[in-house]
Amino acid sequence: MADEAALPVVAAGRDKDERRRWLSRCALAVVGIMSTLLVYGVLQEKLMRVPYGEEKEFFRYSLFLVFCNRITTSMVSALVLLWSKKTTDPVAPIQKYCVVSLSNILTTTCQYEALKYVSFPVQTLAKCAKMIPVMIWGTIMMKKKYGGRDYFFAVIVTMGCSLFILFPASMVVSPLNRGRESTVWGVSLMLGYLGFDGFTSTFQDKLFKGYEMEIHNQIFYTTMCSCVISLSGLILQNHLLPAVDFMVRHPDCFYDVLILSTVRLCFNSVIEVQCTCFFLSK
Repeated sequence: MADEAALPVVAAGRDKDERRRWLSRCALAVVGIMSTLLVYGVLQEKLMRVPYGEEKEFFRYSLFLVFCNRITTSMVSALVLLWSKKTTDPVAPIQKYCVVSLSNILTTTCQYEALKYVSFPVQTLAKCAKMIPVMIWGTIMMKKKYGGRDYFFAVIVTMGCSLFILFPASMVVSPLNRGRESTVWGVSLMLGYLGFDGFTSTFQDKLFKGYEMEIHNQIFYTTMCSCVISLSGLILQNHLLPAVDFMVRHPDCFYDVLILSTVRLCFNSVIEVQCTCFFLSK
């Protein structure tokens, strides 16, 4: 009888321990996400808005940054697949990985290019308007249905972001970027970013549900396709050698790109670990 009475107490103690561990993981994830995003945001804005060297040259090769980010991630994901002895064969048709890759490249390119015209805090706020593109793509591709309340809140948030971006941003111009500011063009690039980003996340969701694939497998093939596409774009635009030459002449730019790619990889890793822990706890 005494043992039976003690069982609920033991179970309650286990629940408390599991809850503490879950809260600890969440707290670490929040710290990891916020710290990596902070460094990532500062470096993004520095690379695209701050001139380098005595000649005050601007780095203009945003597609090169995409290439560096993707090749770093692809190499690490390949190592993880080999170390964990998981399948390295593509689970989905290659063209579907290519669709995700192309959309993701357009997303990131628009994001980097927009930083030439709007500040990073403004860009971060604008990302709150991502709800509408995600809902539109979800309706088209996943046949999802949203209620009027969902659309109402999405429109209100988007309108608030638009007012903040269009009015204060047009009056505040960084001394380093006078003559380069164009809020209308910056907002246009942000709209492209939001549209492509909404498509990318929705298509990835569809890909995961349509095929039983391990996350590193998807990351590897998506980033490998991104490497090929971005490298091809750099060669066709004749931007590959000028970008390398720029970093040779400005070593601090090389270190910024290296740290940017590493921080992006760390951010993706934190998100992946957190998502895995969350779904395993379900």
